[in-house]
Amino acid sequence: MKALAARRHHRAAPVVLLLLALLVTGGVYAVLAPSPATADTASTADIETGKKLFQANCATCHGPNAEGTSEAPSLVGVGAAAVDFQVSTGRMPMQMNGPQAQEKPRQMNEEQTAALAAYVASLGPGPSIPTEEQVDASKGDPASGAALFWTNCAMCHNAVGAGGALSEGKWAPELHDVSERNIYNAMVSGPQSMPVFNDANITPEEKRDIIAYIVEQRDGSAGGLTLGSLGPVSEGIWTWVVGMVLLIGAAVWIGAKSS
Repeated sequence: MKALAARRHHRAAPVVLLLLALLVTGGVYAVLAPSPATADTASTADIETGKKLFQANCATCHGPNAEGTSEAPSLVGVGAAAVDFQVSTGRMPMQMNGPQAQEKPRQMNEEQTAALAAYVASLGPGPSIPTEEQVDASKGDPASGAALFWTNCAMCHNAVGAGGALSEGKWAPELHDVSERNIYNAMVSGPQSMPVFNDANITPEEKRDIIAYIVEQRDGSAGGLTLGSLGPVSEGIWTWVVGMVLLIGAAVWIGAKSS
């Protein structure tokens, strides 16, 4: 017993206990924490092709090794999803400087975009391009997606995804014509002023629910005039203004007839 007590009071005991605690904590975190997004697997040929495309179209702003410059941010670790979103929507390569990159006809085809995404993904792990199953709106729950969208997205994109103005000349685009894949890409990469929603914030299943809700808004089957789908507050103001004008007009007409 004395020998055991002596070992417990040994000067190295606190260090050993600290190391054991760190080991246990790291093991528990590795088991329970959500797995981070990893770079997409791609062939060496794809990466080399993407590198050539990057040097020809992107290096001027983002630097020869995508390390970033005063004109554009670093692309190391942004992942393939960010490249797929920006290039497939024509936002990159950027046509002109401004508060926000504007959507325009794409300058690279599907194969070139995939190669460029593969090269950027090879620079560091980041969000990958979603699979078809992850963006399949038919497998999502629009009701759950509505609650998630109204909580996390409606303050910028409007309650039904019609978009809206932001500060400093920026804007949140309308989502009715955005592909399901790019809706997912935007959530995991956070383009422009949009925050990043990783799998710890919103799970892949919840992202699919949000996509299902957005897709459901496209058929316009709610009935009535949409008034641009600006939402109940904006549409209510129009109703109030028109109603007041009609009431004032009716009062003036009644007064004129009575006199």
